[in-house]
Amino acid sequence: MTAPPVTDTKPRPGTPIEVLLAFLKLGMTCFGGPIAHLGYFRDEFVVRRRSIGEEAYADLVGLCQFLPGPASSQVGFSIGLTRAGYLGGLAAWTGFTLPSAILLVAFAYAAGALSGAIGAGLLRGLKLVAVAIVAQAVWGMARTLCPDRERATIATAAAVIILFSQSSAAQVATIVLGAIAGVFICRTAASPTAAGHIAQPVSRKAGLAALGVFFLLLAALPVLGTSLASPGIALADAFYRSGALVFGGGHVVLPLLREAFVGPNWVSDDVFLSGYGAA
Repeated sequence: MTAPPVTDTKPRPGTPIEVLLAFLKLGMTCFGGPIAHLGYFRDEFVVRRRSIGEEAYADLVGLCQFLPGPASSQVGFSIGLTRAGYLGGLAAWTGFTLPSAILLVAFAYAAGALSGAIGAGLLRGLKLVAVAIVAQAVWGMARTLCPDRERATIATAAAVIILFSQSSAAQVATIVLGAIAGVFICRTAASPTAAGHIAQPVSRKAGLAALGVFFLLLAALPVLGTSLASPGIALADAFYRSGALVFGGGHVVLPLLREAFVGPNWVSDDVFLSGYGAA
């Protein structure tokens, strides 16, 4: 009598090329904002490829929503990091970002062709498609991550708070309160093991170094921009502050970007809004 074969339930490591091709496809087909992107990511890597488990993906989304900066880009980078290390993270960021960057540069040179009823109808139609993607993603994650009354109550309360508050402080407070509520309410509903949760292949030293660089740039760029009077450093400072001081990314970052670029008259309000519509 022979023993049954052992089934490996853990996702096998990928390669940077595999990650690049997967995210390049997503970068050319993902429409909408960061919430829509999270839906696309879940469908591609959790449901279709099974490269990451549902609990691990929920861990990533929760962590990246808590961190400053664009949440969907952070989730994509983290998926690439877990699949193929640092090169995988770089490949994921490049593949997902490059197509939209190329298209937006092309839009800047051909913005006049998208004006009028045709351009407005095109952008409106793409937004409606993104709404359907978001709804499907929310429904799928709700069924998996909120299967009981306790977790559904926390999720509903968080949705109500976020719906009626647009500040980044409210987002962070909601996440913290949700974690506290989970500790006291969802103990019996939690998984008996942490096998499904994610472990990033990043050392403690690398994490502390990255955190130090984050605060160093946040403090040094404004000083360098003022003392050297360099337009390049001032531009880098404007983008870095916009990414470092906002939580959730996407639409939330727009007021900071507008203040940073429309305020000093680097671009006009019409140009800024046109670029946002294209994005």
